[in-house]
Amino acid sequence: MSQRICVTGASGQAGRAVVADLREHGYDVVATDVAVGRADRDDDMLQADLTDYGQAVEALRGPAATFWPAAAGATLSAEAKDMLRGADAIVHLANIPAPGIAAPASTFTANMAMNFNVFWAAATLGVRRVVWASSETTLGLPFEVPPRYAPVDEDHYPVPTSTYALSKVASETVAGHLAQWSGIPFVALRFSNIMAPADYQDFPSFWPHPHARKWNLWGYIDERDAAAACRLALSAPDAAVTGNPAFIIAAADTVMNRPSAELLAEVFPGTALRREIGEFETLLSIDRAREVLGFEPAHSWRDHLPGAA
Repeated sequence: MSQRICVTGASGQAGRAVVADLREHGYDVVATDVAVGRADRDDDMLQADLTDYGQAVEALRGPAATFWPAAAGATLSAEAKDMLRGADAIVHLANIPAPGIAAPASTFTANMAMNFNVFWAAATLGVRRVVWASSETTLGLPFEVPPRYAPVDEDHYPVPTSTYALSKVASETVAGHLAQWSGIPFVALRFSNIMAPADYQDFPSFWPHPHARKWNLWGYIDERDAAAACRLALSAPDAAVTGNPAFIIAAADTVMNRPSAELLAEVFPGTALRREIGEFETLLSIDRAREVLGFEPAHSWRDHLPGAA
């Protein structure tokens, strides 16, 4: 019996990549989003507003189970029980995805409602694991105040500078307590700026202007590697992700065609490097994700713009 994974925010950029990756690797995926188009309906995507707790419960439990007449004495076959069983785990991506999209108060309240409802439903229903999208913004972005050191790691936290980032910091706190109460691992993935291969054509416009992308230390993550990180977080041994661990998920390199140490010295001259880094190595440390999850980015813009760097 394949593991059933509920993916929220499944019609978004990251969500589509995650759904495709999980299905490719043999998972049974229940996809849900508040915005569901005709193509999504053809793919059996469930429309659910996760700011409503009842809808969050149904998304995890499986909507068909609500209407199955088992309570009236129906006998379920093993196949029917499997069809109607709820999610074994969840990849929770549904949120207002960045600051500046909605009003600050709306961003915070909507994200907190979605996150709490999904987390509480997961704990109540006893799923085995929650993997969810936190954010690089929790680390101090947009770095109007320079980072204290580089590469920035998970301990450069919490430094929220927007209500969006604050919603992620507060949700990590909530997840920590619910993990302690329930014994369910809540794994936060602090994603960098998620990019599709088509986005790489814009990267040369960044190169003459290093200050234009200083806001996240020139970081990014390919959507396919973001999806792989979710899968790795689902499959990591329980002992590796006990409680509510958080991991920075970024590409192995930067968006720039200049050496990373040179960029840091020019734009953030007061920020010291804590260790030697590779020529184009990311300044958002992915060491912990590599060590614990086995995460290794497989995609780079350099594979799509040959000869650019």
